[in-house]
Amino acid sequence: GRDMDLLLSVALGQVLSLLICGIGLTSKYLSEDFHANTPVFQSFLNYILLFLVYTTTLAVRQGEENLLAILKRRWWKYMILGIIDIEANYLVVKAYQYTTLTSVQLLDCFVIPVVILLSWFFLLVRYKAVHFIGIVVCILGMGCMAGADVLVGRQQGAGENKLIGDLLVLGGATLYGISNVCEEYIVRNLSRVEFLGMIGLFGSFFSGIQLAIMEHKELLKVPWDWQIGLLYVGFSACMFGLYSFMPVVIKKTSATAVNLSLLTADLYSLFCGLFLFHYKFSGLYLLSFFTILVGLMLYSSTSTYVAQDPRVYKQFRNPSGPVVDLPATNQMEPSVTYTSLGQETEEEPHVRVA
Repeated sequence: GRDMDLLLSVALGQVLSLLICGIGLTSKYLSEDFHANTPVFQSFLNYILLFLVYTTTLAVRQGEENLLAILKRRWWKYMILGIIDIEANYLVVKAYQYTTLTSVQLLDCFVIPVVILLSWFFLLVRYKAVHFIGIVVCILGMGCMAGADVLVGRQQGAGENKLIGDLLVLGGATLYGISNVCEEYIVRNLSRVEFLGMIGLFGSFFSGIQLAIMEHKELLKVPWDWQIGLLYVGFSACMFGLYSFMPVVIKKTSATAVNLSLLTADLYSLFCGLFLFHYKFSGLYLLSFFTILVGLMLYSSTSTYVAQDPRVYKQFRNPSGPVVDLPATNQMEPSVTYTSLGQETEEEPHVRVA
């Protein structure tokens, strides 16, 4: 039970990592082999897919779950979240033009402290010592990968305006962190389809505008043929899969755990690169991979808990459920105390934080 749960949650995170690897590979082929640098268009395709699948689902629903009912209640929150999501993707892609691959990968880790702080203050998650040990081990694994990159001389990417590039990555990582914590709150308290439908709606709208302003010239230059078409289809499929599956994994584990899982994505890209682009190999890459997995295991081995303060207690209730007539029994527990692996609320005494 317990061990299977641990392995399952680590495995789910690795599926997301592999999807990100697919996104990276298809983008790399598009930009290097076909000179199609179209990050906004690629995101736009994904948002359109989300719109077609999830926003339409919301549109045909009845009552409180209906698209218009949701928009009436909180359209402006989702609008901001949509813009944050678009720009998080955009800033990191843009950074590759200014700084090295290694810098992007290392600075991308900044998403982890962002998610931890936001989870602490807004989701009231409280961590134990073992969580911090796991996080440090994961980040050491990333350091090990960067070291390997330097040793094998894999410093691709322009390095002229390094500072601009580094700041873009930090900005993107901060926005990703905000987006992931909001996503966790929404999938726990509202619903996955609501999150994806709203991201699809506002993402399509605003990335469409950004596309018209910034990238229409690039798109006209793309030499369309079936190979490029396939790459765009592959990219869209991976991206859509990532967006659709991520809320599932975030709900089962947490935004923090998911971001630790995603640290291995660069290593999968690298292992593919060994075969496809004849990258040089270093044993440090394997060491890095296993170090990150060990950190993940440590992090996932025990549950986080929620500071239970009566004033904030209410916002964790499921708003659609009855709020008053529930006796304080276990059936109400999961909406307020969530753990890193499902609900093991019985095993661990809750620490009440005043």
